Amino acid sequence: LFYEEPFVMVSENVLGKPKKYQGFSIDVLDALSNYLGFNYEIYVAPDHKYGSPQEDGTWNGLVGELVFKRADIGISALTITPDRENVVDFTTRYMDYSVGVLLRRAEKTVDMFACLAPFDLSLWACIAGTVLLVGLLVYLLNWLNPPRLQMGSMTSTTLYNSMWFVYGSFVQQGGEVPYTTLATRMMMGAWWLFALIVISSYTANLAAFLTITRIESSIQ
Repeated sequence: LFYEEPFVMVSENVLGKPKKYQGFSIDVLDALSNYLGFNYEIYVAPDHKYGSPQEDGTWNGLVGELVFKRADIGISALTITPDRENVVDFTTRYMDYSVGVLLRRAEKTVDMFACLAPFDLSLWACIAGTVLLVGLLVYLLNWLNPPRLQMGSMTSTTLYNSMWFVYGSFVQQGGEVPYTTLATRMMMGAWWLFALIVISSYTANLAAFLTITRIESSIQ
């Protein structure tokens, strides 16, 4: 046995008489004694230690008393460790103990640009530059090889419309200007694949960013 409140405590210590103990573990031991019908005698580990391995491979403390079979049961608030489990058997634990720190809840600030957090500023600049570059290429391809339009239809393949068409396809909103030439369609097919990958990566990173923000600890 080893003292550890509130599991094992001395309830009566009269000179010349055996000490009497009380506590949660003592109550469990009394209940087992009444249920299984056995008597017991309590004594304290001679070195007043829980038990740890020594250099020669032996154990001291409460675990040592069990290993050397000087005791049948050890009672204390004993931590279950892999080393101790290799030499003694533990009952199912009936209490878990952990240490926590109470903190004041951090004040939340509203960030207007939180939607841009999943990507770095340099990546956003590259995406914007890519939109401008692809819009310019689409305009040049249609300027060099104008699309064939149906009788009576009118369209304007200006640089502004080309940029707007590329941007609309990037944000998955489509465009109003029909581009029917083969070169332009190949260009837009590659652009749509690029936009799909970027939008999917942004959506996944945004969800992860919002989740991490909720569980982020204020202790640095």
